[in-house]
Amino acid sequence: MDILKNLKKNTILLLGITVIVLFFILKDHFKDIVENLENINLWYVLIALIFFLVSVFIKGLTNYMIINDKEKFPIKEAISQNFIMQFFNGITPFATGGEPMAVYMLKEQGFSLAKSTNFMVLSFIFYQIALVIFGIIAVTYNAFFALFPEVKLLQHLVLIGFAINIVVVILLLLSYSKRITDKMSQISIKIARKIKLKLTDEEIAQKFEDYHNGLKLVKTKKIIIVIGITLNMISLFCLYMVPFWIIRGIGINNMNVMDTIVSSAYVYLIGAFVPVPGASGGIEYGFTRFFGNFMAGDIVSAVVIVWRFITYFLGIIIGALLFNIRRRGE
Repeated sequence: MDILKNLKKNTILLLGITVIVLFFILKDHFKDIVENLENINLWYVLIALIFFLVSVFIKGLTNYMIINDKEKFPIKEAISQNFIMQFFNGITPFATGGEPMAVYMLKEQGFSLAKSTNFMVLSFIFYQIALVIFGIIAVTYNAFFALFPEVKLLQHLVLIGFAINIVVVILLLLSYSKRITDKMSQISIKIARKIKLKLTDEEIAQKFEDYHNGLKLVKTKKIIIVIGITLNMISLFCLYMVPFWIIRGIGINNMNVMDTIVSSAYVYLIGAFVPVPGASGGIEYGFTRFFGNFMAGDIVSAVVIVWRFITYFLGIIIGALLFNIRRRGE
């Protein structure tokens, strides 16, 4: 797989970017940041960790539910695969490595390429819709309460990201039509030829065909739609709440649950624009700017270090360990 070939290069790039980001985070308030980290309440950090693990677990549970509707699939395998997806999403630009790896792992479990792709298409649809729902909540809440008066540029980027997500969902829904799916396939083939993408016309057309088949499947299972979107919303809620507990642990009590969820939703929308593994650099900057409206610079820098380790590096570490265990067992 191309992902495996680029694994070492992406990992080195990620480590380099991480060192640079840490330097810029620590350089102005090093002593104060270290003091904040030393005095943090570890019980709150543990709660933040639990919320993150629950978020990953529920996402894996969503995939388990989708696959188990048609096939027998162990829940332990679904959770393990989701952690491995965290690893590959974390080391690839725009988090593009997780889904191809998931398809690859499902093929290893004996599923056909078409079925594996359909499962991941459904998972993506449910996640995208949940993301847009949270985006609507965040944008609406901020419109009424103006949480970020000092970060106008980033707010505009958030709105662009939110608009892109809405367009994606609309395209997903439009693709129920076979005619529209075929048209999208033809447009993609023309674009691929112009940019000399290493995919044949047949491969591109097949991907759209698999995508359309996945949509047809979900149309017949309305209960799966409801459960899938609901589970993804719970997963995102847990992920967005991780900073809340870290901030409480560091002794700041002026952020409520909604402030945290809106800020987190904005941070992840900003991260979607950063074309490096893990959105490193951009996502930390977005975090310090949005959450910095509620606390001093040295405190938000301490929070972002703990938050980034829990929600990003921990997932990469666990996913890498599970992936290596998996490869040794082959």
